[in-house]
Amino acid sequence: MEKRKHMRDAEWFRRDKESWKCLLCPKGCSFKADSSVLGLCRVRGLKNGKPYLPGYGECVSLSIDPIEKKPLYHFLPGSYIFSTGPAGCNLTCDFCQNWSISQGRNVPTRYVSPEELAEMATGGKSSGIAFTYTEPTIWFEYIADCSPIVRKKGGAVVMVSNGEINSDPLLKLIEVTDAWNVDLKSWSDDFYREHCGGHRDTVLQTIKTLARSSCHLEITFLVIPEENDDTAEWQEMAKWISGECGADTVLHISRYFPRYKLERKPTPFDTLVKARDIFSEKLHNVYIGNVSMENSNTVCPDCGFVCIERTGWSVNTEGMNKGRCASCGGELNIVHEIS
Repeated sequence: MEKRKHMRDAEWFRRDKESWKCLLCPKGCSFKADSSVLGLCRVRGLKNGKPYLPGYGECVSLSIDPIEKKPLYHFLPGSYIFSTGPAGCNLTCDFCQNWSISQGRNVPTRYVSPEELAEMATGGKSSGIAFTYTEPTIWFEYIADCSPIVRKKGGAVVMVSNGEINSDPLLKLIEVTDAWNVDLKSWSDDFYREHCGGHRDTVLQTIKTLARSSCHLEITFLVIPEENDDTAEWQEMAKWISGECGADTVLHISRYFPRYKLERKPTPFDTLVKARDIFSEKLHNVYIGNVSMENSNTVCPDCGFVCIERTGWSVNTEGMNKGRCASCGGELNIVHEIS
């Protein structure tokens, strides 16, 4: 097994004289050609002077989740999806909600071959595979190997990503995936540099590319008090999403809880409601997540009929008929099946 997982050739590395450079994400980690070292993401690097994938197939968790938990509300609503992810990340968010596996060292993992993962992802009640929990794009080669097998078996492939990936590898992943949820952490590039070690414009380019692709796209925005809760920025963000991705783009507004290095009080409920109201001026599908409330239903924009009713992770889709409103037949912009 050790031999199999390390035989996979690493992609997106370029040799420059006496060094190697990783081209997968904007970090562009550079390594001396004769070294053995890991990149920032900790799943890619060099071993004995050659590109190396120590994180290939090493899964931090293997579980079946409601697809709404990703969160995806307009893609196969009410279904369950097998979920896993790598032990690492290419951002260093000081507020990371999953920091113990994304930023931690010596995280316990289990190696799962692409064939075995595909069997897990398409068996029982699972609708496919979600690469999630940490940052899946750093797992490029593993996803490129797993996804075609999952899709051949009739399963969907979902990515839950920070969007920090270069354009060429992104286009390759689009070819083998069906749906994405991308975190847009702030409208401020200063926020990205200070809190995440990344750049906003990279994420915007990823979102724009996905919006123009065949993949289903939803966006998540974690509201952090005193950090990204400026209402003027919300208005600019809403205008950009509507203009570049379409007014039907699904936006999930999430509540912050103190985790990892950043100490702020949990986001007030009133702030989440205010954010929803502001974003709803430009977007038709804005949901508040990870709080107990009743405003997570999907309502027909034409007649106001409740098409999908959500209570916690319990989902009732009886008000929807093949992606349309069961009452008036109105379009809901929901992917209800994989073709």
